[in-house]
Amino acid sequence: MIITDIVPKRKRLSALYIDGEFAMKLDTETIIASPYSVGSEITDEELKELLDASNEKRAKEKALWLISYRDHSKRELETKISRTSDRESAKKAVERMEELGLLNDEKFARRYTEELLNAKHLSVRAAEYKLTEKGIEKELARQILDELDPDPREHIGILIETKYRTALIDEKGKRRAVAALQRMGYSWSDINAVLEEYTEEYE
Repeated sequence: MIITDIVPKRKRLSALYIDGEFAMKLDTETIIASPYSVGSEITDEELKELLDASNEKRAKEKALWLISYRDHSKRELETKISRTSDRESAKKAVERMEELGLLNDEKFARRYTEELLNAKHLSVRAAEYKLTEKGIEKELARQILDELDPDPREHIGILIETKYRTALIDEKGKRRAVAALQRMGYSWSDINAVLEEYTEEYE
């Protein structure tokens, strides 16, 4: 097979033509760094190696871009990269980010847990679910939550003060507030204990 043309395209890609026919788009820098140019012979195996190198480079670039935007867990990052790259390239990119110290599930989990508990005031149960959604192992999620040991009634009180206090003036509003707090993972016993304080206040 003969490379008959290499045509630069958008997004730092180049179209590769073999024997006069379009073959694929590859990362432009990967092609430039390779020993191939217009007129070069290339075997199927060499073409696959070139494609793999291109995919891996683009996967690493996307990983760096995503990490610069915000922290990610390993699984979350691999899933996002896989939307535009093959799974193997995505996996290698994640491994490389971890080697460089740019990716750490424990550090990510601790920062994310602080946000879930102190900014969003989710319950421990809801926070654990969110962490596992991001790809954090349950054991690690539970360890971090046990260390922080948030007081559910304190957080329920904050939520009532900031979101639901005006809803407690009647039974309908109270039911809505209770339902919202239960959706956030809080137990009825903790919700009821905090609500009793407000019920006494209104009475």
